[in-house]
Amino acid sequence: MNFDLSEEQRLLKDSVERLVLDSYSFENRRLYQGEERGYSEAMWTRYAELGLLGLSFGEEYGGFGGGAIETMIVMEAFGTALILEPYFATMVLAGGILRHAASEAQKAEIIPAVVEGRTKLSFAHAEPRSRYDLFAVETQAKKDGEGWVLNGAKGLVLHGDTAEKIVVSARTAGGPREKDGIGLFLVDTDAPGLTRRGYPTQDGLRAAEMALENVRVNTVNVIGDPAGAFPVISRVADEAVAALCADAVGSFARMQAITLDYLKTREQFGKKIGTFQVLQHRAADMFVELEQSRSMVMYAAMKAGESDATERARAISAAKVQIGRSAKVIGHQSIQLHGGIGMTMEHSIGHYFKHVTVIDRLFGDADHHLKRLAALGGLETEQTN
Repeated sequence: MNFDLSEEQRLLKDSVERLVLDSYSFENRRLYQGEERGYSEAMWTRYAELGLLGLSFGEEYGGFGGGAIETMIVMEAFGTALILEPYFATMVLAGGILRHAASEAQKAEIIPAVVEGRTKLSFAHAEPRSRYDLFAVETQAKKDGEGWVLNGAKGLVLHGDTAEKIVVSARTAGGPREKDGIGLFLVDTDAPGLTRRGYPTQDGLRAAEMALENVRVNTVNVIGDPAGAFPVISRVADEAVAALCADAVGSFARMQAITLDYLKTREQFGKKIGTFQVLQHRAADMFVELEQSRSMVMYAAMKAGESDATERARAISAAKVQIGRSAKVIGHQSIQLHGGIGMTMEHSIGHYFKHVTVIDRLFGDADHHLKRLAALGGLETEQTN
């Protein structure tokens, strides 16, 4: 397996890292967070100008035809700065649904507006009682003449309070925990009967709770098979986990760099604390966790496009387990090595710790994915001749 980046991928990496370095300091992030939508509209426009909002879409829709590796590059760079903009919600979640399941007419209508930065998307799937089970959908979609009527509630809709269009999962048939009978519906956020309550997440991003009461959806806004959407949801969830793992690695790298800098400058007992061997060992542990996580993220990104759902799931779950465990080690060490200042809102290190802790919980924590990996037979399977 070749882990080397191509020339185009290296150029992408350099440009995104330069953008983050120039425009997304911790102080700038605080200012962006205070804007009306909780993020910077100006930065969103810059993402569009740089082509980042078209990275994963086909050239026929104004995009660049990139894949999971390109997404990994962007998400890792964004993780170093804790970006607030709805890139993950728009490009990876809802954008992934469009790439894999939308009709040509739907793609032609929506994707160019996304690429140009005019439309933001969100994916409403998680429900109050679903936990980590992707198939647990209780929201109902009933056929009514030429359209559908949606009723139910969704929770933790990432950036759902500022999106213009939302992809909603709803059950068209079967019981509330069956994999069959789930459909995907594209809903405008000004649709009658749709209400949203936005709130900040623990890591400073935005999310929303949604209620749907007799929300009408035309047939043209049904995405794919109205009773067979689970394989698409499962695939997009795997791609989302790979992207989140890359985001976490970017945060890990920044946490390690901030902590090392602190060890080199903070004095105690008349010496730089970085000269104490026991603290050097703890810093080395952070580095080991970072490099193990980076390797697993590369592996997951290269497997994210795997057509074999089982092989893809093995790689994704293995990476999520590593990220979850490393988040605890790197997070605890970085906070403890900073001492009391690491717990203050004024210092960035605590914000990184919150972010990677949230990432561990999204789409299944380390324990959940370890069970999933075990059920799939582990990462490596016995090869037969």
